[in-house]
Amino acid sequence: MTETTARPVEFDDSGLETWCDDEHFEVTRERIAEYAAATNDPIEAHLAGRLAPPVFAIVPVFEAMMMPVIDIAPMDIFGRVVHGEQDFHFHRAIRPGERLVSRAKGIGYTSRSNGSTITILVECRTDAGELVNEQYLTAFFRGIDAGRTVGAPAPAHKFDEALRHQDPVAVVPQHVDLDQTYRYAPASGDPVPLHLDEQVAKDAGLPGIIAHGLCTQAFASWAVLGAVGGSDVNRLRRFAVRFAKMVFPGDDLETRIWKVGSENGVTTYVFETARGADIVLSDGLAEIAD
Repeated sequence: MTETTARPVEFDDSGLETWCDDEHFEVTRERIAEYAAATNDPIEAHLAGRLAPPVFAIVPVFEAMMMPVIDIAPMDIFGRVVHGEQDFHFHRAIRPGERLVSRAKGIGYTSRSNGSTITILVECRTDAGELVNEQYLTAFFRGIDAGRTVGAPAPAHKFDEALRHQDPVAVVPQHVDLDQTYRYAPASGDPVPLHLDEQVAKDAGLPGIIAHGLCTQAFASWAVLGAVGGSDVNRLRRFAVRFAKMVFPGDDLETRIWKVGSENGVTTYVFETARGADIVLSDGLAEIAD
C-alpha cells in the first residue's frame, strides 16, 4: 500500500447510536485552576478556579469520548487515528463543586479520499440531569477507506475564504512554553506519550514531542474570549476548530479573529491560529452572546 492508496476497512454499523456507560467526574476549584495555568490562560476567574475555561469541558468527558470509536472501528487501525475536529456547544459554564455525568455515542462515519472519519456526540450533564454542554468529536483515520458514508456528520463550521479580504478585528500573539505538555497532561488527564516522551515521538516519525491539540484549542479560546468576549466564559455558546497541523513546544502562535455578524443576541466570529505561514487551527468558529 502506498501513502496515496487508502486501505479498505469495514466499519461496524452496529456501534452507531449506542451510548457508552456513564462516566462521573467531580469538579474542583483546584483542578480548574490547574487547567487554566497549564494553558497559559490569563483570565482571572479561570486562574482562581471560580469558573472553568471553555476547553476544560473536555476533562470530565475524556474517558467517555473515545469509547464509541472502539465499537465502530477495528482495533488494528487505531495507530492511524488522529483528533480531526472538536466542536463544543455550551449551555452554561462548568463551576467548581459540581458532579458531572458524561456519555458518548457514534452518530456516523464518512469515507474521504485521504481517509475516513467517525463522528462522536458527547453529552455532559450534572448528576441532577441538567445539560451543561454537548460536544462533537471527529476522529480521522489516515489512509483508511470505510467505503461509504453512514449516519450524521458533525455540524459544519467551515471558514469563508472571502473573509481574508478583510482585516481581522483582533490578532492575539501566543507562545507555547517548553514545558507546556508536561503541565497540560496532568491537568487534562491526557497521558499520551507522544506529548511527553521524546523517543516515543521520534519512533512515531515525528521530530519530537508535540503539543496536545486541545491545549492549542484552549489557547485559542482565551484569545477569542479576551479579544471579543469580555473575558466572560458565560457568554460563549459554541467553540469549534479543525486541528490542521501539529504544534510543538517553543512555537510562537497568533490567533486571528474576524466578525461575521449578529443574530438573536448572539455574535458569530471565525478565527484561525497560525505559526508563521502554517495554519495550525483552521475553520475556527465562536458564537458569543451579546
